Amino acid sequence: MRATGTHLLPRPNRYHSSNVRLMERIDTDLLIPGRGGPVPDASVVIEGSSITYAGPRQTAPDIPRSHFVSCLLPGLWDCHAHFLGARSMDLNELAMVPTAVLAARAAKDAEAALQAGFTSIREAGGLGVHLARVVEEGLLAGPSIDAPGAILSQTGGHGDLHALPLSWVDDFCQRGGPLALCDGVPECLKAVRMQLRLGAKVIKICASGGVMSEIDHPIHQQFSDDELRAIVEEAGRAERIVMAHCHGKPGIMAALDAGVRTIEHGSYLDEEVATAMVELGVILVPTRFIVERGLQSKDRMPDYAFQKLAALAGRHRQAIQVAHDAGVRIALGTDIATSGSETVVPWGMNAWELVHLVDAGLSPLEAIEAATATGHLTLGPQAPKAGLVEAGWDADLIAINGDPIANIAVMVDPANVTHVWKAGRLAKEPAAPLA
Repeated sequence: MRATGTHLLPRPNRYHSSNVRLMERIDTDLLIPGRGGPVPDASVVIEGSSITYAGPRQTAPDIPRSHFVSCLLPGLWDCHAHFLGARSMDLNELAMVPTAVLAARAAKDAEAALQAGFTSIREAGGLGVHLARVVEEGLLAGPSIDAPGAILSQTGGHGDLHALPLSWVDDFCQRGGPLALCDGVPECLKAVRMQLRLGAKVIKICASGGVMSEIDHPIHQQFSDDELRAIVEEAGRAERIVMAHCHGKPGIMAALDAGVRTIEHGSYLDEEVATAMVELGVILVPTRFIVERGLQSKDRMPDYAFQKLAALAGRHRQAIQVAHDAGVRIALGTDIATSGSETVVPWGMNAWELVHLVDAGLSPLEAIEAATATGHLTLGPQAPKAGLVEAGWDADLIAINGDPIANIAVMVDPANVTHVWKAGRLAKEPAAPLA
């Protein structure tokens, strides 16, 4: 497999530095660092945007305590979600709504993610490449966003809008829609370069059919082997990895052979696939949340989509178990894509994926690691130092009112996320001190 490049240049700090570097100490009954065992009676010291100490309280620097919390852990990662501004699971409607409306909705979604404790999002295609700029400018209170720009798809593939005339879809893509149709190696190369031009930190492709696309089959491979290799090699020259939407085994194996670094969904993953992923160090982002929510939402999904979802749901759960048993590294992702709490897969419910990972066989600590320490690994050379409570790492932290090791479900209610620090600055705290 061709390597995707080495990180020759340092990744710019994704937080603006300040001449004033304030220090504060957070004491906690329980520190969950993201990888490794929990630390009782711990302290974390923040200086500016970085962690300078994390460990037992008795050896912490002697500075005044700023906060006391029940449980402290890294800010969470959602490694597969979409800032689309969609109100419906019929994604054909995206082409009918003004981009300004979609962006305004997505901005509120970013706020909801941060309030739920998700300080980092690896977006899987949408408006995130633009929202990231607004967050970095300090004009939007949202998570850090590492995005691919548009989703690359073959014509008629999972990233096409099958119910619309192709000329409409082409126009939608040209107007900055979250899709890019490309056929043949030259078009695939240009599509990658167009996303890099937008500032993409990762490249997203559809290597198999999908559920929410009308005509294609989830098992079938999409993009030829030559097209897949060309996309991965072009992304690698710019030190970007490729994340591959894959349900069926043919698409997964073709994507692995081409050198992708993360498999999204992986519904028909089996022991052979899992062994290959372990050998290659490829990460699985299973997105069980959208499967579970979709199964509860038959009346709010297109019939073709619900039928495909129902057909693969059981196999998808087995795939997570097979991957976990084989030692495949798993990262948390939800496939959240809709705006508004009443919609099918809304932002702010991201932590439900932790519950689904535990239901599929991960321990609570393993699920938390999937949501924290593993997150930054899904970006390869573009990875920030976010996801561990450790000296030298970004001061992205959350406090939970409860013990998620004893009960992972305590994470799902944003009200239980009492504090959020992003880059060392409080983005959420209780209106009054906790009793």
